Amino acid sequence: MPTTIHHRTLIIGGGNAGISVAARLRRAGVEDIGLLEPSEKHFYQPLWTLVGGGRAPAKESMRSEASVVPQGVAWIKDRAEDIDPDGLLVTTASGIQISYDYLVVCPGIQLDWDGIPGMADSLKTPAVSSNYTYDLAPKTWERIRALRSGTAVFSMPSGPIKCAGAPQKIAYLAADYWRQQRVLQDIRVVLVLPTPGMFGVPEFSEELERVVARYGIDVLKSSEVTEIDGAGKNVAVADNAAETTSSIDFDFLHTVPPQSAPDWLKATPLADPASPGGYVDVDKYTMQHARYPNIFALGDAGSTPNSKTGAAIRKQAPVLVENLTAVMAEREPTARYSGYASCPLTTARDKMLLAEFDYSMRPAPSFPGIDTTRERKDMWYLKRYGLPFMYWNLMLKGRA
Repeated sequence: MPTTIHHRTLIIGGGNAGISVAARLRRAGVEDIGLLEPSEKHFYQPLWTLVGGGRAPAKESMRSEASVVPQGVAWIKDRAEDIDPDGLLVTTASGIQISYDYLVVCPGIQLDWDGIPGMADSLKTPAVSSNYTYDLAPKTWERIRALRSGTAVFSMPSGPIKCAGAPQKIAYLAADYWRQQRVLQDIRVVLVLPTPGMFGVPEFSEELERVVARYGIDVLKSSEVTEIDGAGKNVAVADNAAETTSSIDFDFLHTVPPQSAPDWLKATPLADPASPGGYVDVDKYTMQHARYPNIFALGDAGSTPNSKTGAAIRKQAPVLVENLTAVMAEREPTARYSGYASCPLTTARDKMLLAEFDYSMRPAPSFPGIDTTRERKDMWYLKRYGLPFMYWNLMLKGRA
């Protein structure tokens, strides 16, 4: 028989979302919280763009998981493999069954490296990298630093991904470095975007058009990489608007995998039947599950139609905790999440465009009196120093 343990509230996932919610629940006086998380390491992932761009050390993005788990929360060092919402049970990889009264689901997003033919193998070759893992981000900087001429391709997959600006950010950091090294004129920089515009909000899209023009970047819109030959240093690119496919020989490729909810989560009754990515089916305002009122979800594995960013979690967590504690007290959940997300787009090695927006897809600035529709040097310091400080010292402690 499997071992069964019980927690009144169980949180699946000890990343940004899980730790932020656990800390806020403890601050609200909630007891008997279990946190299910297999990793001994906790990462501040937004820093990986700067690692890949040679503007921050990788080790600064990592701390031990033990150091961020809030006091009074029981850390179960295991991985979720199934959820039975009718039986109020979660089954782990080691066969333990955890029963719960209330469940918060935030295991993060899955990187589907095999989603594009050749991608996984290409990462083992010298000329291909990705900032989407801690181990590969330093390789990105090595390749950028070494390139003096040729073709550099930066690609973005279709569908929701965490930090949708990241595939662009590294292109700008690289182009600015090559400009400083006076070799940019010898490098063809190609940015492959699945979208018809640079960004979904016109004000930010217009600024990014100016940025790519400044660097002379060749932007292939409504396009995506469909196959990678790492050894042959070649990518196939489909133009979805023209319904044509071309190939590009590269000397450096920064690639980003398609992403989805974890496979095990897709197979549970919690998945949104209308979502091809298998995300948890929640009300986009209350974060409560559409069919199971004692279950909530937030972060990258949720079905809310916002950009999957840490800034979104910062606004979702207090809403979720307020609504979960209301349900615990047998009240209606009334707190609402506006869809706020923020994408700090590094446009140069010392400039950033802080794109803030909500469900209306209109700018939603946090800094009164500052024009955040333009790239700014002061925003660079926010990205490099302010946001990491806020993450480790405020967000993860339920204070911001």
